[in-house]
Amino acid sequence: MSATEVKAVLKFTRISPQKVRKLVGAIKGKPAETAIDTLKFMPQKGAAIVEKVLRSAVANAEQNHNLDVDTLVVKNVTADQGPTLKRFRARARGRGTRILKRTAHITVVLSDEAI
Repeated sequence: MSATEVKAVLKFTRISPQKVRKLVGAIKGKPAETAIDTLKFMPQKGAAIVEKVLRSAVANAEQNHNLDVDTLVVKNVTADQGPTLKRFRARARGRGTRILKRTAHITVVLSDEAI
């Protein structure tokens, strides 16, 4: 049996990719059910976002490819840099400093075969 890969992508989400990458190591290589449980109890904002994308990938696997949800494993999670919103904040003596509001593209890849 060849491994089937299913993915879900969330684009332009308002979180820095650096903050999402901290969470990736905790779920990579784990079964999808365990990964969802792990993310559910993490306090970070990014955990809820990654959990939502992971649930979407599981739904894609079940709905579009008729895969058994219990056999799915998190093969890869990437957080790439999206466009940055540039804003200015007033500072002392009539100056302004730039604030960078970063965005991320999060991709979750699931496989029905153990890594």
